[in-house]
Amino acid sequence: MGAKITSLSDCMPATHASFLNATRLNMQRLIMLRGVVMLALSLVMFTLRQAAVPLPVSPLSLAIAALGLLSLIAWWRLKHTKQTHQSISQLELLLQLLGDISALTVLFYFSGGYSNPFIWMYLLPITVAAVALRTVYAWLIASLSIACYTLLMFYHVPLSHLHLHAQLAGQDAVQLDIHLLGMWIGFVVSSVIVAIFIARIGQSLRDYDQAIASVREQALESERMLALGTLATSAAHELGTPLATMAVLAKELSQDYAEQPELLQQLNLMQKQIARCKEILSSITRNAGQTRAENGAGLALHDFLSEALQRWRDTRPATELLVSMPSATPSPRVAMDRTLTQAILNLLDNAADESPARITFAAQWTDKLLTLQIRDFGKGLSLETKQKIGTPFFSSKQADGMGLGVYLTQTTLARYDGELSFHNHADGGVLSSVKLPLAKLKVSP
Repeated sequence: MGAKITSLSDCMPATHASFLNATRLNMQRLIMLRGVVMLALSLVMFTLRQAAVPLPVSPLSLAIAALGLLSLIAWWRLKHTKQTHQSISQLELLLQLLGDISALTVLFYFSGGYSNPFIWMYLLPITVAAVALRTVYAWLIASLSIACYTLLMFYHVPLSHLHLHAQLAGQDAVQLDIHLLGMWIGFVVSSVIVAIFIARIGQSLRDYDQAIASVREQALESERMLALGTLATSAAHELGTPLATMAVLAKELSQDYAEQPELLQQLNLMQKQIARCKEILSSITRNAGQTRAENGAGLALHDFLSEALQRWRDTRPATELLVSMPSATPSPRVAMDRTLTQAILNLLDNAADESPARITFAAQWTDKLLTLQIRDFGKGLSLETKQKIGTPFFSSKQADGMGLGVYLTQTTLARYDGELSFHNHADGGVLSSVKLPLAKLKVSP
């Protein structure tokens, strides 16, 4: 129905936090991976015992229990570091993987060594290390796994390749080789692991790349805003002289035509507009880099909006502004942000340009959220405007539009995690909606 501009979230802090939590996430996945391995080994051991295959149950059970103990330690560390707001280090993850290699080596030593069909499980800690740890740690895990595999070729407790006899319903007995059966089970388990866990790790890598792209885009956006700020300051400096000349001429004309009330009224309006322009240019140079007023107590939200609306009325007296704001609702105190005031004025100006006769302004708020709605009675948004609105230097106005009002408003709201959206109103015109969380604006009374 309408074009929506969501907030440009502050990518840097979010991305930095995700980088710090990467090892934590990999630790969680390692716990789940161990769970699958422990379940598969336990089921195989139980099945072989039921089939009267001689197995050293005690050492094998201890090895599987060791994997469970490692998971409990990892789970405790995850819970503890979350409560204390600490991060999981790569060294902790490395120690966990070393524990996995040790437990697997014990298990394979007592169950056939290198001939064990589950010997491929050495690849699991190698895969996790290659994805989650720095290169030197990954090579350490790979080297130890290769060394353990090699030693198991010479030192292990052998198991004879016994055969299982399975009686199928209505058929003759089928002879199954334990080693081949184990290879089949290993393939099934490895397929599940690859499909679930490796796919998730791959998704994490794609999310990482997307976060990097977002940071890069945010950096480009900051450079663009810096360039606009530099141009605005230069323009303020250059426009000072012609505005001063116009002010002098307007004053002289007011004195020359003091006996013509209609012309004098227009000249007075011109003087006010020139004074307003000079005030805006002065504020650009005076408040460069400063967005909030130095009023620590802030201002009631109702008063903040009222001042912004009155300021706009002074510059657009010909346009009727119909205001709807709650008077009985308690107003939270907010910081006097000049850029936020200008963002509201930009939306009002755009609405008045489309509907010079009248526009409406409605405000609602709670203790956490401010909602603004500005409606004009113009022709509405075209399909092209819906797609491009908010793009720098795009304007739907025929001649005098610079195409920066919505873009600057969008950028200002993004600093406070706000959202700006435009919709064609059912009764005609455009409805501009602002949703602004007050968490970053509120000040203590």
